[in-house]
Order: sequence, then C-alpha cells, then structure tokens
Amino acid sequence: MATSGTQRPGGRTERTRQAVLHATLDLLAERGFGDLTVDAVAERSGVHKTTVYRRWSSPDGLVAAALQMGAEDDWTAPDTGSLEDDLYEVAAEVVRYFTAPALKELPMASVAAAFQSSQAAEALHDFYADRHVRMAPITERAVARGEVPPGTDGDELVRAVCGPMFYRLLLSRESVTVADARVTARAVAAAAAAGSFVLKPHSED
Repeated sequence: MATSGTQRPGGRTERTRQAVLHATLDLLAERGFGDLTVDAVAERSGVHKTTVYRRWSSPDGLVAAALQMGAEDDWTAPDTGSLEDDLYEVAAEVVRYFTAPALKELPMASVAAAFQSSQAAEALHDFYADRHVRMAPITERAVARGEVPPGTDGDELVRAVCGPMFYRLLLSRESVTVADARVTARAVAAAAAAGSFVLKPHSED
C-alpha cells in the first residue's frame, strides 16, 4: 500500500502514484475487482509494471491505496443553516453518487471490491470513518442552534439518514431519488429533535 512519507508534492514519485491509483480507479469502475490486474493498471497508467508490483504488489493493494485517496480530497460537510437540510444534502449526495450514469460505476465497484478483498474493505471503512469525522460539525451546529439536545450522537445521525439510501441501492435494488433523501432527512431530524439519538450510558443490569 502506498505511503506518503517519502513523496515530494508534485515530484516524480507523487506523479507516478497519482497515475497508478487513478488508473486503478478507472479500471475498477470499468471491469470490477475480479478482472483487475496489476499488468492492466501498469499499461493504463504508463508506469512500468515492475514499479507497480514493487510498490503495491497486488490488485488488493492497488485498490486499497486508491480508495484511501478519498481521504485526501477537500470535501466538507454541508452547512445550510438547518439540521434537516444538512442531512438532506448528505443523503442526496449518496443518491447522486450511486445513481448518476457518469459516477455510479466506481462507488458500486468499490463496495463490491470490499466483499472480495479484506484490504479493500479496510480502506472503504477508513474512507467512511473519515467522512464521519468531517460530518461531525453538522451535529455540533445543530446542538448550538438548539435543534437537538446536547449529547446527540452525530455518527448515528449520519447512519440513520444514509442507511435507507444504501438499503435501496445495494440490498432491495429499488429505485431511489433525492425525494427519498428529503423524506428520510425530515424523519431523522424530527427524531433527533426528540432526543432519539442522545447517547445514553450502558445499563449495568
């Protein structure tokens, strides 16, 4: 898996890394994890396959490193001024990312890869863990505005609003739209206002 400690921003090592990992993502979207090979990535990226094998060793390592690039972007949580609208923007982004013809192949292939590779699964988990950290301000701002009580669990808010989207997308294979995201965001915001997501101490019984 790629490491960043020896990379110079803009240097040849970083350009090679970017070329290889972007090629990996392109091929993952086109072929799926089962048909991804190191040789194909090397050919697509223009990087000698010996270099690719030495640094990433396998399709698992390539996909894991490519998925980890998600933590390098500048994505920030929506800040609309209301909890419901913030949650709607989060859920609607999931819908658009997983349904738009120009976007959906990669996220679908990434989820599938996580079921076939433990390294890919770990990388995907880390990607969403990073997103949870970045979305923490949604709950913090809602508490400050008095929309939800102190102690509201931001991670559970995110899971509650995104879960129905992923259920339709990945399990029941039903159609899902941004209108569904709005309905879910409204319901989750109302439940949060009622204290449904306040962290409670574990019972000793």
